[in-house]
Amino acid sequence: MEDQAGRVLVVDDDETVRDVVRRYLETAGFTVDLAGDGTAALAQFAERVPDLVVLDVMMPGLNGLEVCRRLRQTSQVPIVMLTALGEEENRIAGLQLGADDYVTKPFSPKELTLRVASVLRRARMPRPEPPTAELADGNLRLQMTARQATLDGAVLPLTTREFDLLAFFLSHPGVAFSRADLLEKVWGWDFGDQSTVTVHVRRLREKIERDPAKPIRVATVWGVGYRYDRTQP
Repeated sequence: MEDQAGRVLVVDDDETVRDVVRRYLETAGFTVDLAGDGTAALAQFAERVPDLVVLDVMMPGLNGLEVCRRLRQTSQVPIVMLTALGEEENRIAGLQLGADDYVTKPFSPKELTLRVASVLRRARMPRPEPPTAELADGNLRLQMTARQATLDGAVLPLTTREFDLLAFFLSHPGVAFSRADLLEKVWGWDFGDQSTVTVHVRRLREKIERDPAKPIRVATVWGVGYRYDRTQP
């Protein structure tokens, strides 16, 4: 990997974990900053914005989920969460707040390094020019260049990944895609937990469906994945 692989902020209250992760990342060519708690992480971030944040969830005081939420208020810097085995709710919460990926403790430092490199590679890929200035389905409209979605004229508070997912669905109505397909085609993830897709579909339904429990736009295709059904021809 090149010397200029990127700058990574590693946030964990365990000094041993921080040191091990630092050594592996530096060996892979990354420049590494360290923070031992959430407050220090926010201060470090404000002083020098990294290319990616590795963020532990369970920390005393300001936990990782709150740090993630605050970072997402002003930045789309990639975030890889560290969660303990069995903390499914925290993993889902992190994804909902805008985390890009997660690694479960105890983890392989080598795997974490590969995940960091993969997430950074995806983040640095140039965003293709939208094929059309607007995508629409009845009262649902997406302004592609402005990256703004409206429903009945009201702006929808979509995250970056929710917007990309909806734009992909609207561009391919009537086609069923597996979760693995969506990971790759929407976000360019060559590997990752497919529950990421499930979380974002659920969040998207909450924002565009009149009754998220009975979706008429984003349909579940049992045994396959999801399909977007247009409400108007």
